[in-house]
Amino acid sequence: MRKLGILVIVITFASILNVKAQDEQPRGKEKIKAAKVGLITNRLSLTEEQAKGFWAIYDEFDRKRSEIRRNIRQMTAESRNITTSDDKILADLKDVLSLKQKEVDLEKEYLNKFLKVINIRQISELYKTEQLFNQMLVKKLNKASDKFEKE
Repeated sequence: MRKLGILVIVITFASILNVKAQDEQPRGKEKIKAAKVGLITNRLSLTEEQAKGFWAIYDEFDRKRSEIRRNIRQMTAESRNITTSDDKILADLKDVLSLKQKEVDLEKEYLNKFLKVINIRQISELYKTEQLFNQMLVKKLNKASDKFEKE
């Protein structure tokens, strides 16, 4: 039964990402988030009670982590500019390292928060599932990109 659930989620995920390039971006992001929520919920086997507490914590964690990662990407992109001075690049690299440490600290903080609503095996599965989801997303986007380039 669990394999069937995973198969349904994967098929849903694949169909969600198979949207046309003309679709509005926020709508696409909502579909991706829904697929991620479905996959995580299924893989963690969350009870109804666990799900209530977990998603409140996870959404907050994911928002904060995304903000840190967005800042890292922005600083990295600025450092690639050919007109950027060496001093600015060095300062940006130090800031990126600081942000990476901030991300590690955030993960440590939220590990304790997650432990209040789910068990350690579910947390381990969460990290695996996030990695799996990202791999699936990249694979799907690469296929879509290849298809777009061929047209």
